[in-house]
Amino acid sequence: MRLEEHLETMASRSPNRAALIADEGRLTYRELDDAAARHAALFAACGVISGDRVVLCVDNSLEAVSALYGVLKAGAAFCLVNPATKAGKLARIAERLRAKVLVIHQRLLPAANELQDVPGLVAMYVAGPNPNASAPRLSDAVAQQGEAKCDRGGIDLDLAYVSFTSGSTGEPKGVMMTHQNANAAVSSINTYLRSSEDDVVLSALPLSFSYGLYQVLCSVMCGGTVILERDFAYPQKFLQRLSSDCVTGFPVVPTMVSLILGLKNLADVSAPQLRYITNAAAALSPAHGKRLRELFPKADLFAMYGMTECVRGTYLNPAEYDQHPLSVGQAIPNTEAWIVSENGEPVAPGEVGELVIRGANVMAGYWEDPVATEAVVRRGRHSWERVLWTGDLFRRDPEGRLYHVARKDDLIKTRGEKVSPKEVEDILYQMPQIAEAAVIGSPDPVFGSIVKAFIVPVEESELTVRQVQQHCAAQLEDYMVPRAVEFRMSLPKTASGKIRKAELRKEAEAVKKVI
Repeated sequence: MRLEEHLETMASRSPNRAALIADEGRLTYRELDDAAARHAALFAACGVISGDRVVLCVDNSLEAVSALYGVLKAGAAFCLVNPATKAGKLARIAERLRAKVLVIHQRLLPAANELQDVPGLVAMYVAGPNPNASAPRLSDAVAQQGEAKCDRGGIDLDLAYVSFTSGSTGEPKGVMMTHQNANAAVSSINTYLRSSEDDVVLSALPLSFSYGLYQVLCSVMCGGTVILERDFAYPQKFLQRLSSDCVTGFPVVPTMVSLILGLKNLADVSAPQLRYITNAAAALSPAHGKRLRELFPKADLFAMYGMTECVRGTYLNPAEYDQHPLSVGQAIPNTEAWIVSENGEPVAPGEVGELVIRGANVMAGYWEDPVATEAVVRRGRHSWERVLWTGDLFRRDPEGRLYHVARKDDLIKTRGEKVSPKEVEDILYQMPQIAEAAVIGSPDPVFGSIVKAFIVPVEESELTVRQVQQHCAAQLEDYMVPRAVEFRMSLPKTASGKIRKAELRKEAEAVKKVI
């Protein structure tokens, strides 16, 4: 089954049920399916056929979701790009994909001429309400299509979308996901979340971030409703919607949780219908997880691990969270996950190794990059299958629960020992004066690397370096205690709210060169 067929099924089964709610209004399943069909007709009129690519540089909106399903109905594959992306990078992505159609956010209008020069580009449209656009508005072009239909063809082995990774080193890699890959992930996620048509999910996660995209894909498969917010700039207003809109599902990332817990008058927060909270992208500190559980005691908290290359890999049964807040549980339904040594042999409980994931949710590969693909998608236990070597270091306890240690390239080697940044960060987050923390290995002429902590204190805090080091020294081995502590007003983040440690490491290396 292809992804757009889930939308068509729900449009037939529950045509008047709300599918999407956003600032500009709402769409029922019938309305969303009709809008997607008109988008598909437009793309087809531009010459888009099965196997082509359409790049959508859009924010969270009804138009964005209609467009992506329109691409799928046209038999093509979409690539969602965050609208904060610079024009030059967007042009490179469109060129690499040999995109036929490009939809840009209105903030990129000044660079419209540059983007129109992308080789092979047939048409470019502007998303949003700007009436003075120098390129045709997508909404105007779609409106002219009326009730037109297009014959897409295709099967679930076709490419559904390409998602470019953040690219901490070099050019970003384009993760290719087929309809079959995406359906496997959606089905598994809906299984352990027990998703249903009664669910209302409130999401401020960018659609260009797979965690955000799958809020829509999962909801459409089961017939639920998604409330799309463009950002999390006003967390107090956001929390009010949990009650006013009878929200049952709330996906978060640690940055969002930090903002929530920093609000005043949290005692007034009410979410009577909230059934679950999910956390992915980066691990939630146990201290923040505990406070979140106290704030929403009736909601299940799902700690999850995933990456763009497989969407989701593991989840922790919420019943086990309070006793094992550091764990990300076991493999999601209909997949397997295990830990191996450098030579590929399974490791014993307690030993650290690389996580391997087996399942239909594993990506098809990196876009036109066979070398990078072969490095991570390798032969599995059987000759007919390929499994994903994640590049993430894990350990497991005797009961089989998995614990994320670090990215292989994040592990800090200092004084002859190996330090997991996450282990240090978890200790730092125990301090109520700390809002955000990031730990890296900083170059040092004596030790090679030292543990350095970047900290964002809570407002009106008078936290000192000595207090931080004393707190860590009371709970960590001496070599794990940060030898350098830097206070900041904020930390660099990706569009999805994940702290950019690669940027912090580059800063540390630049300081060393200057010295």
